[in-house]
Amino acid sequence: MHTVLSSATKKITIGHDQPFCLIGERINPTGRRIFQDQLRAGDLSAIERDVAAQVAGGATVLDVNMGVPLTDEPELLKKAIKLIQSLTDLPICIDSSVVEALEAGLSVYEGRALVNSITAEDDRMAEILPMVKHYGAAVVALPNDHDEIPMQADKRLVLTKKILDTAVDKYGLTLEDIVIDPLAMPIGADPTIVRTAYETMQRIRAEFGVNMTVGASNVSFGMPGRHTINATFLAMAITVGLTSAIMDTRTPQIVEAVKAADLLLGHDEWGASWISAHRAQQAAQKAAADALLQQALAP
Repeated sequence: MHTVLSSATKKITIGHDQPFCLIGERINPTGRRIFQDQLRAGDLSAIERDVAAQVAGGATVLDVNMGVPLTDEPELLKKAIKLIQSLTDLPICIDSSVVEALEAGLSVYEGRALVNSITAEDDRMAEILPMVKHYGAAVVALPNDHDEIPMQADKRLVLTKKILDTAVDKYGLTLEDIVIDPLAMPIGADPTIVRTAYETMQRIRAEFGVNMTVGASNVSFGMPGRHTINATFLAMAITVGLTSAIMDTRTPQIVEAVKAADLLLGHDEWGASWISAHRAQQAAQKAAADALLQQALAP
């Protein structure tokens, strides 16, 4: 089952038989006070730097969130999307809790976007799924509702089925249009919580076959050594059905773990991508060493 995203000129396919989709998380002002102040002042230069860093790190899709208090979020999101599409041909995940902002972003986007996100709440689906259908987008869906964020895999599966049935039968989407977020939460809050996420992923893949994504950084929140935790979590999650993640693509340790999992699971034919990346890394290290040597020898 393939979920296809695109920009005006580039297509990305998410699927269980495809290389893992790395959705760069950085273009998000949450917890970034200076970035928020810049956006309020109309300064979008940090977005340019974040795009460059994530593309260099290996992102295949870029998540963009412009949720800044005391701003016109719909207008800010439109400006950000236009800027990003002038800088890169990577597809975009349009990320907002504000329906008007999602509509604004989709209205200027060139290609097939991923919308982040809906829940199993009827009112949220009614607000967003017709928009997703109208613009021909795909959507991230979280299996929680008004009552709770379920802590058991059984309830998450029930809500996943509700979302899929509603999206397909009531709003005319296809299963390929829905990317389920099986809910990855901080391991520091509950030592069993990641095992529940893995069980949920495995069962969603077996019962529905749809693609999945998570906010990978959530897992390590509050813990030391976060990069190691995130890298290990993703490599293990890929084996039970996770096909994409909103993640920090600026961190080589995490990206390399994902790429190694692709190689070992046969999603990197003959290891071509792994070998190419290794050679590029060697070339960059040699160039840096040569530059330092030349600097040291200069009169």
